[in-house]
Amino acid sequence: MPEHPPEDTVEIRRLKLETHIGVPDEERAEPQILLATVRMTPCGGFEGLHDEIRNTVDYHAVALELRALAAARPRNLIETLARDIAGHVLGNHPVGRVEVTIEKHILPDTECVAVHLARGR
Repeated sequence: MPEHPPEDTVEIRRLKLETHIGVPDEERAEPQILLATVRMTPCGGFEGLHDEIRNTVDYHAVALELRALAAARPRNLIETLARDIAGHVLGNHPVGRVEVTIEKHILPDTECVAVHLARGR
């Protein structure tokens, strides 16, 4: 069986997102900073980009959109935010696959709590 080449990816690593999130209500009352890592696989890979941004994922636009999405409404769960981010990226950018990791710095004696999901077309 032939070996598959590694996927070409564009990654936004540990983007700061300000949002109201958590359980109980008191935790959601104040904004929190979460860190999001989003790895996107462009539909056509990096072949044929012709050094043109319109042919790939505009990571600046994605970052701005994700900040707005996180701030748009409160959520109970970081899992919900991860799902919302994945759906947004798949629905609005030329990617065939997206992976999202959300880090929340909430538990004492831990570096962070994190969730990770992967979605594709």
